[in-house]
Amino acid sequence: MSKISVPAAGVQRPFWRRAPAWCVGEMKHILPPTIFFFIGFNLLLWTKRMLLQEYHIEFSGFLVATMSALVVGKAVLVTDHMPFMRRFDGAPLWQPILFKAAIYSACVFLVRIGEELVHFLHDGGALVEFPPHLIDRFSWPHFLIIQVWLMVLFLVYVTIHELNRLFGDGELYRLFFRWRSSQAKLTRRQRIGLLTHLSRLTEAHTIEAFSDPRSAAHAELVEIIRALATPPAARPGR
Repeated sequence: MSKISVPAAGVQRPFWRRAPAWCVGEMKHILPPTIFFFIGFNLLLWTKRMLLQEYHIEFSGFLVATMSALVVGKAVLVTDHMPFMRRFDGAPLWQPILFKAAIYSACVFLVRIGEELVHFLHDGGALVEFPPHLIDRFSWPHFLIIQVWLMVLFLVYVTIHELNRLFGDGELYRLFFRWRSSQAKLTRRQRIGLLTHLSRLTEAHTIEAFSDPRSAAHAELVEIIRALATPPAARPGR
């Protein structure tokens, strides 16, 4: 009888097999901020265009908005892989929201300055001439206005992201796009209550208590999970 060889658990697959899954994961990570800021930048540019039309000034910046959204998405992707971004995980929501929004804004600030440096060098400038260029010729009011709006957009984006993590990945999508309004009013309160109860239960008991099928903590955990897994239409009202 021939033996079936089983690969060792610690052996990693070749890179060419892991690369597609890695690329898909990175694309899923970068798409939400890119789409969000693409819409946000185009709204800002549309507002600017409407204001300039009163003075009969033509303005179009679709390509600028697209490139800016890609820059922001790239900055978010790079920043999220840094360990210090998890510093306020578990703290009250205002702390990770403000911290991450500030970090994202600072990274985009540096990226935008770096892009200005690239354009300056491409136009024939020297590196030692770049600081005087920033002081004398660079449009700081326009740059800072965009930076302030970026900070506001980052605050909105991080708030949505943190709430989605708090309620569970995909929960906000269900609330906004899948549940009917009458159904959502009932189930939203129930699910938030169950998730809050689950959080308190995990804080009050150890893993060993949950692992014991005879313990009250295990029974309560199973009851909460069963309630969360029950479809909203089949769940009894509370």
